[in-house]
Amino acid sequence: MSRLKEKFISKIEPMRDRVKKLTTDFGDRVISECTVKQAYGGMRSVKSIVTETSALDPNEGIRFRGMTIPEVRERLPKIKEEPLPEGIFYLLLTGDVPTKADVDEITAEWRKRGELPAYIKKTLDAMPIDTHPMSQFIIGITALQNESLFASKYREGINKKQLWEPAYEDTMNLLAKLPKVAAYIYRRSYKNGQHINENKDLDWGGNFAHMLGFNNEQFQELMRLYLVLHCDHEGGNASAHTCHLVGSTLSDPYLSLAGGMAALAGPLHGLANQEVLRWIMDVQEKLGGGIPTKEQLAKFCEDTLASGQVIPGYGHAVLRKTDPRYVAQREFALKHLPNDPIFKVVSTLYDVVPDILLKAGKAANPWPNVDAHSGCLLVHYGMHEYDYYTVLFGVSRAMGVLASLIWDRALGLPLERPKTVTTEWVEKFVRS
Repeated sequence: MSRLKEKFISKIEPMRDRVKKLTTDFGDRVISECTVKQAYGGMRSVKSIVTETSALDPNEGIRFRGMTIPEVRERLPKIKEEPLPEGIFYLLLTGDVPTKADVDEITAEWRKRGELPAYIKKTLDAMPIDTHPMSQFIIGITALQNESLFASKYREGINKKQLWEPAYEDTMNLLAKLPKVAAYIYRRSYKNGQHINENKDLDWGGNFAHMLGFNNEQFQELMRLYLVLHCDHEGGNASAHTCHLVGSTLSDPYLSLAGGMAALAGPLHGLANQEVLRWIMDVQEKLGGGIPTKEQLAKFCEDTLASGQVIPGYGHAVLRKTDPRYVAQREFALKHLPNDPIFKVVSTLYDVVPDILLKAGKAANPWPNVDAHSGCLLVHYGMHEYDYYTVLFGVSRAMGVLASLIWDRALGLPLERPKTVTTEWVEKFVRS
């Protein structure tokens, strides 16, 4: 048995006891309320889901098991300067900071589990070449469901307290295979089907970069950073909540993740990262190419708002400061590509957009989020295929939502079934 699995087993009973005590002693304590505006507005900020892996503070940003992004970048094991994604998965699942040996064991285990069944490639190859990469990714994950140990064990009649174990095995198999599915889609869609075999001497993130066709060591470092930064964002965001919801029906991790990835593919969620770069390139083109001045960008942004459009990549539902994930990517860019033309545009936007949004009254939080920066880094190293960016996001986000899903099954969380009301009910309620 791997040390990660042993570590997780040691955490289960203490956590079950904590949850049981809370529900027994304080089960009727009210922890939130829902306003009429929230009921019609997407349940924004209604506290109704418990997620252990991360929490989003409006002023401090995302914390992974209590650790800020600077702490994660400093304390997680690394090969060079950026933390290894295997380490963030260990942290999300167990709450403990892994050693280099812990991370190396996960790398080896994912390498061992990573072989793609031949039918997955045939399934993807049967699709039109111009099918959106996220659609291909979701179909690839769904096709892998044939391999689900969870589904098999459930059919056999496994004790519900033990469902976490096949969920764990499915998760490890999924995470091992996702980079290969994603790389296959990229090479199939954009590189004439000229696929690249894995490099078994590389870590998970480095090998993913290699299979995509990028052997630049800086790009491998960027991929490690990217996969860590996008791995989780509380449990209430659309992809995490969808994965949790589907999993609560006792659908297996494959189907649960496929549901989560369908949510990530929406333009108001993960697809936003490709929309940001499209917008920046459009700005450059309309302003005559090159690097626009601060005054030109300010005027363009003001005109964009005046036309009823938004400035993509700015504003966040929860954060009330610059997204620390944006800051981490900016630090990477300042170190490795300070003179990149698109990065200079991104930097100038950072200088002008918040004040414009505040003046226009368009955003309570006018600061950039993670999507405002990632595209310029990818383009710098040669990945110009904007439609593919959300697949990278999906490979990363799988670590967080699947770690949470294992805990859902370990704690025996029930089918999620909130109560709904009608507008007529609301009208009567507010008049009473």
